[in-house]
Amino acid sequence: MTGGALRWRPAGRHGPKGETPMPEHVKVVAALTARPGQVDALKALLESMIAPSRAEPGNLRYDLWQDQADPGRFLFDELYIDAAANAAHRETPHFQAYLAQINDLADRTAFALTPVDVKPEA
Repeated sequence: MTGGALRWRPAGRHGPKGETPMPEHVKVVAALTARPGQVDALKALLESMIAPSRAEPGNLRYDLWQDQADPGRFLFDELYIDAAANAAHRETPHFQAYLAQINDLADRTAFALTPVDVKPEA
């Protein structure tokens, strides 16, 4: 992912003396459930978001998951370097196109989260 160049540090934690504190990462988790007859269209829309979102400079992760028990239920797991990167994502043409279509295809709940106690990547 980052080859160790970026290190996760929970909010309020600072590096060694003289090191600039790391920005506070933002995790976004979105749960989407397809409306009747819309599973394929929803999946196509969600998959279309992956490549352009991962290419954004402030994006650290952009993963799509599908529920094993209910193939019409999906989860986005996103991680941004900071709140500004998350805000920039929401202004992109691909996100705006997603917003224009998503309410016709799915019920959606999204959460923007700040770290409380997160284990760093190995």
